[in-house]
Amino acid sequence: MKKVFVSGCYDLLHSGHVEFFQQASQFGDLYVGIGSDATYLEYKHRKPMFPQEERLFMVKNIKAVKEAYINEGRGVIDFLPTLDLVKPDIFVVNADGGSQAKRQLCEERGIQYIELQRTPHEGLEARSSSSLKAALSTQAEDSAHGSQLTAHSSAIPTRLDLAGTWIDQPYVSQYHPGWALTISLEPTFDVRDRCGLSTSTRKMIQKIWPVKLPKMDPEMLARLVFCFENNPEREDGHISGAQDSIGICVPGLCRHYYDNNFWPTKIESTNDEMTLRFLEEHLVMVPMEPRKPGCSVVEGKDITPEKVKTLAAAAEACWQAIMKKDLTAFAAAYRASFEAQTAMFPGMIRPTYHVNANDNADVDANANVDVDANVDANANANANCLRTETVDRRPLTVDHNNLPDGTVDRRPLTVDCNIETANRQEPTAYIAEAISHYSAMPDVLAWKMPGAGGGGYLALVVTDAKTFVESHPEAFELHIRRE
Repeated sequence: MKKVFVSGCYDLLHSGHVEFFQQASQFGDLYVGIGSDATYLEYKHRKPMFPQEERLFMVKNIKAVKEAYINEGRGVIDFLPTLDLVKPDIFVVNADGGSQAKRQLCEERGIQYIELQRTPHEGLEARSSSSLKAALSTQAEDSAHGSQLTAHSSAIPTRLDLAGTWIDQPYVSQYHPGWALTISLEPTFDVRDRCGLSTSTRKMIQKIWPVKLPKMDPEMLARLVFCFENNPEREDGHISGAQDSIGICVPGLCRHYYDNNFWPTKIESTNDEMTLRFLEEHLVMVPMEPRKPGCSVVEGKDITPEKVKTLAAAAEACWQAIMKKDLTAFAAAYRASFEAQTAMFPGMIRPTYHVNANDNADVDANANVDVDANVDANANANANCLRTETVDRRPLTVDHNNLPDGTVDRRPLTVDCNIETANRQEPTAYIAEAISHYSAMPDVLAWKMPGAGGGGYLALVVTDAKTFVESHPEAFELHIRRE
């Protein structure tokens, strides 16, 4: 009897999974690799509904399954150790879960690669884990009237900025007025702190309305949230941008016009179903490391009238492209907006960190880091002036050859650790590597970091969101709030 191997997370096990197992077992004895909790959290950006031991128990007790294991690998190919353990003759995947990487892996190991169409069992409704979780989330919200929800399960929306943002700060719009574009998102994923999704504003809202936003005029609601967050007693002196409160409170797609003031002079929005579907069909997000403590993305800013004008023009072009549902133009404007942002705020890509040099006994005095975009792909950026939380002292490899135009600050980086508190601008390799990784994919058309950047997420414009998510388990689709 031939050995057949399949792999997946199998969280919220349903009839579609069982049917897939039954179909795969027709080729031989079926062995199943199950994604670990750690891998699920890394790529889905939330914990599974069922822990790995429970998912393993359920899968093992399906009649069609010969044996099942928890995958011990990491990343998209987390099943590799299990594959080498089982040594299957056949590797079966759903057609929408197949990939060239899996196909090539099978070719290298002499394993037959089979793709099955996702079909429900005769007489049963088609099922997917994502749709079931969305339905459960809606039911939980409907049953929560008058009860307190946790920050994770709260129905308070978050926002994603699409283009033009930073212009909501007067120190930017004083050079040239322009629009900021935002969409209000249903919280179908864990909203992590320090990841560019306006979590501070969202937490402020939850102090007043823990369950859901009240039914009132969205613009008035946004103004109330803005005033509450930026109360006169705030001690840090920072005024949060209005795009955060507007992006959360105004449903659908919204643009707001700033002209040297904290509140926009005009707000326009649309809940046109076809327009919102267009965005949902072409936007996904993938997680990166959150913005770290001590991070500053505004130091080293270079704001000029010409750069702000470029930002404003990109935002206008982005809105027009969305209205026309022109994917090519939308992707071009989306990318142009991000490049305009990073031209003014290079710290979005390579932030400055405030570190206490005395907290680290291994700091080298006057350490220098010189990162040039023209170095060899394998050039090392080795900074011995490590932050307190950094324990890995291996040289850091940075590939700048594949970075998109406009994202590289070519100035030498100098670290002086002889003073008690030092500023160090890191190569921030994980941001560069993430951009390089996804921008090289043919189905990725544009990219940006939400909010102020410095880490968190990449929000990608892709040819087809559903297909991209199926083949990239770390990515997730977005659901725009309609009302």
